[in-house]
Amino acid sequence: MKIVNKISELQACMKEWRDLSVALVPTMGNLHAGHISLVNHARRLAERVVVSIFVNPLQFGASEDYATYPRTFEQDEKTLAAADTDLVFAPLPEEIYLRGRGSVTVVTVPDLSDILCGAARPGHFAGVATIVTILLNLVRPRWAIFGEKDFQQLLIIRRLVEDLHLAVEVIGHPTVREPDGLALSSRNSYLTAGQRHQAPILYQMLTTTRDQIYAGSRDYPKLEDERNWELILSGFEPEYYTIRRAADLALPQPEDRNLVILVAARLGRTRMIDNLAVTL
Repeated sequence: MKIVNKISELQACMKEWRDLSVALVPTMGNLHAGHISLVNHARRLAERVVVSIFVNPLQFGASEDYATYPRTFEQDEKTLAAADTDLVFAPLPEEIYLRGRGSVTVVTVPDLSDILCGAARPGHFAGVATIVTILLNLVRPRWAIFGEKDFQQLLIIRRLVEDLHLAVEVIGHPTVREPDGLALSSRNSYLTAGQRHQAPILYQMLTTTRDQIYAGSRDYPKLEDERNWELILSGFEPEYYTIRRAADLALPQPEDRNLVILVAARLGRTRMIDNLAVTL
């Protein structure tokens, strides 16, 4: 496995591999089994697998956890080597943003970026779209693999790839969960022991709502209100609990058959998100 920190080194490798198929897995490090499932999927598709590790300052708000976000590069290196990764690209911010984060050209995806997590975290998805566009431009992969846990992010990346006519296939990989249903996330390390015991309630609520829909419930605002109150009573601070059309996160219409239930809530200082698909 090769580790590079400079764009010039990355581009030299990409030049060597120009006749080989490449898959890219973008990450912010602090890797867990969910990330490795993405790497394994990339390994099945491509002749070469590139994993980026970059804690992207552009997607953190002023009051968010950029400075304290877990950085575990030495352990990540061992984990990726064991997963048969070919190349790790781990640049510093100044290598990516030549004139600093305040002067960088920004990629924005309208509409999808302004709702749900975008409303709660202004500018977040512009930061995500910008770094993903940069990485896709540098690596030029045939495939880019992203987790479905960040469902809104996945839709935004698919939209930017379509709108910018980028020659890459964006693949969503199913969420990896703990045995009790909790979606794996780097931020789960922030949870106290008591909060970790509470955290699976999010997934339990999603499955309850899914089962109610399958049983015939179609009063989606009522289902949303019930879950939001349950979140509050369970010790969470909900940002949203909502049922949307899976294709574009619009409010569902009676004829829609592919839905997604999405939740974002804080448990103590930990912001948690999750989702569950519903096909009628």
